Amino acid sequence: MSLKTNSHLRQQPILIMFDALFHLVQHGTSIRREISAGATTFLTMAYILFVQPAMLSTDFAGNPTGLSADAVLLATCLASALATMIMGLYAHYPIALAPGMGQNAFFVAVIMALTSAGRENAWQTTLGIVFVAGIVFFVLSLLGIRELLLQALSTSIRNSIAVGIGLFIALIGLMHGGIIVDHPATLLQLNQRQVLSADWAVFWCGLLVTAALSIRKIPGSILWGILSATVVAGGFGQLDWPSSAVGFPQHHAIFQFDVVGALTLEYLPYIFIFLYMDLFDTMGTLIGVAEQADMMRDGKLPRARQAFTADAIGTVAGACMGTSTVTSYIESTAGVQQGGKTGLTAVTVAILFLLALPFTPLIGVIGTYQPITAPALVLVGAIMARNVTKIKWSDPSESIPSFLTMIGIPLCFSIADGIALGLISYPILKSCGGKGREVHWLMFVVAGLLIAYFVFRAGSG
Repeated sequence: MSLKTNSHLRQQPILIMFDALFHLVQHGTSIRREISAGATTFLTMAYILFVQPAMLSTDFAGNPTGLSADAVLLATCLASALATMIMGLYAHYPIALAPGMGQNAFFVAVIMALTSAGRENAWQTTLGIVFVAGIVFFVLSLLGIRELLLQALSTSIRNSIAVGIGLFIALIGLMHGGIIVDHPATLLQLNQRQVLSADWAVFWCGLLVTAALSIRKIPGSILWGILSATVVAGGFGQLDWPSSAVGFPQHHAIFQFDVVGALTLEYLPYIFIFLYMDLFDTMGTLIGVAEQADMMRDGKLPRARQAFTADAIGTVAGACMGTSTVTSYIESTAGVQQGGKTGLTAVTVAILFLLALPFTPLIGVIGTYQPITAPALVLVGAIMARNVTKIKWSDPSESIPSFLTMIGIPLCFSIADGIALGLISYPILKSCGGKGREVHWLMFVVAGLLIAYFVFRAGSG
């Protein structure tokens, strides 16, 4: 096979160029297979084009954050394309990147926290916080000294954060879909009065289609769910179709971040959390995709530094362009299952992100009617909740702080406050149980900073 392929390459110079860039022959793959894998990966993660603008343009209470939806879409496409292109050409992995689910919810939570504190440029400062976290991540990636951060958080706390954010995202999805509403006595309740409404029909159609396709392991299940919900919404007359399906974003948030405002002591916990979320999401995704593609060597990930660098550049670029943390996507495994083995798969995804931009009007119509994108949030929440099995429930010094984190995020209706419950209680409970030596010194520092932050906030309120 190799001899035949080499002979084929000699006859077609363009294939020689592609092989030189992506080592197709060495990996036993072809241009067609890599492009097909890239298209598959893009379909599985294209839901972010609809969900990201919807999430970042409004807060959890439905109020505008200040970021326009088309500005977020522009930033999402550009930052995703750039980071994924770097992953393909520099790290040579079939891994795509885009703004991460969970990070975008935390991004909105920070905007709400800054707004409630009286900051007029809340979203600009939040972009500045993401930018700083990205710069720190970039430096750590270049120097190869991530081990300190990787060792600081316990596995239980790390996974409880993922579960808590998943529950929170699912809760937001149920509220956006009109399934759950506020109630003065119980805080939340089932919206029984709207059982026969268009919102319910659109939401349940999207959820059931997505879930059914996920069960059958069909690539792009979330995207197909969104499209099916769009058809139902159109049938109920809930969509205001644009005069033209083709058009580019009319707004942007490029270089509108506030780095100076972000570099204050009170925002250090936010920077730390953004850094951690990006770090561990990337690590988990890289290992997961590498294992799926049989790329691990002696238990280690080759070119890990290059992959982390691509991720860090994506986060910095995303903040510069106007979107939340860009990270590696586990949906990349769908492309790997289709035969993707090289960076050409990632390059294909990057190009498809750019090709999505001319369809901004259509994406905007779908993204502005929340019951269409709400099922995606619920299903992503379900996926993130799988991490609950990785919590060490047999050890109360691990399980109690993890549980506080897990339930604190949705019950406080704040990712930051929920995570703080876990990060503060973890070193305290470990010390009370005579296990203080198991706690990394950095966790004591973080707990102290968070306590000081809450005392300062209470005093200034």
